[in-house]
Amino acid sequence: MAWRQLFLISCLSTVVLLSMLQEGTSASVGTRQVAGQEAQEGVKEKIFMQESDALNFLKKRSKRSPRSRDEVNENRQKLRADELRREYHEEQRNEFENFVEEQNDEQEERSREAVEQWRQWHYDGLYPSHLYNRHHI
Repeated sequence: MAWRQLFLISCLSTVVLLSMLQEGTSASVGTRQVAGQEAQEGVKEKIFMQESDALNFLKKRSKRSPRSRDEVNENRQKLRADELRREYHEEQRNEFENFVEEQNDEQEERSREAVEQWRQWHYDGLYPSHLYNRHHI
């Protein structure tokens, strides 16, 4: 029971102490508010620009205004790089397609030769040769 009373007294004293400290800080708000407003103005100056500067910025570069030479050159370089990249990939794709086509042609030729050799080896003259030339769809 004694520890409960001790705990209750300590909590109560903490609340009283905090309320006294809060009253003490509220008494000195007058000077801190002025300093806080000055700090806010400093932050506003960093974030916001003057109206004349903003108008000049917007006049300088609106949607319809002509682009500067640097922007034009940068866009040309990007377009040229994209075109070169596209040509390179197209060339690589064409080379690969040609390679695959050649491989398929060679494989088809080898299989055709093998079939032809098999026909010549197994043909005994009894069956007409057109049976071997049937096309399966």
